[in-house]
Amino acid sequence: MTLRIAVFGENRHEKVDPKVQEIYPEGMHTVIADCLREHLAADGVEAEVRIALLDDIEDSLSEEALAETDVLTWWGHMAHGDVPDEVAARVARRVHEGMGLIPLHSAHYSKPFKLLMGTTCNLLWRNEAEEERVWTVSGSHPIARGVPHPILVPEQETYGEMFDIPAPDELVFVSSFTGGEVFRSGCVFRRGKGKVFYFSPGDQEYPVYFQRDIQRVLANAVTWARPEHHDQAPVKIANAPRDWFRGEEVTHVI
Repeated sequence: MTLRIAVFGENRHEKVDPKVQEIYPEGMHTVIADCLREHLAADGVEAEVRIALLDDIEDSLSEEALAETDVLTWWGHMAHGDVPDEVAARVARRVHEGMGLIPLHSAHYSKPFKLLMGTTCNLLWRNEAEEERVWTVSGSHPIARGVPHPILVPEQETYGEMFDIPAPDELVFVSSFTGGEVFRSGCVFRRGKGKVFYFSPGDQEYPVYFQRDIQRVLANAVTWARPEHHDQAPVKIANAPRDWFRGEEVTHVI
């Protein structure tokens, strides 16, 4: 069955920052979408990848569009507040119904991720172009398939603990930085029927999403996060009439 992926890009830095324009002239979202198409095709995964932008968010992340989305990746940074609350709630609701969500880098502050975590999602950070080493701590997890140990990111914004999130259901990656910081950089959560994978490498000022090892993680993540029961409608309490069990004799078999 075709894996339907939406790549959400805020697409703000690419419009105003010459450094980001030089690295990602077509936008980070384009690089992410292209790498997913390439890697999934090589893996033999049939996939449709579309791009959703903040400028067209009401249409690209409408109820109808999200209903046709299996996995949504999300990159945002300078315009979290411009995401309408109703869209964020819509995304969170779809995750509970089974859609996968992959928040990337500064998307720890995105409205959908904060709704799903129920915490501030604050962290420590500084930006001095230091090396990041992404260490695999759950080698059996599907997201870690084919990933070197560690992934070396030559220059990257530094994130550090504490990271105010609930304890992950599983920790796949932990990063270390030149300055001594450590950070839970690859975190798995389940919310309702949906899966969430937060992955931190990918600041806009560095060409992180061109790295093949980072692309491998993203391709693994969207495959892992796809709904487990694609054709099963969400179960809603309202579907069952009140006190339905009182109308018939109940037989217990021991």
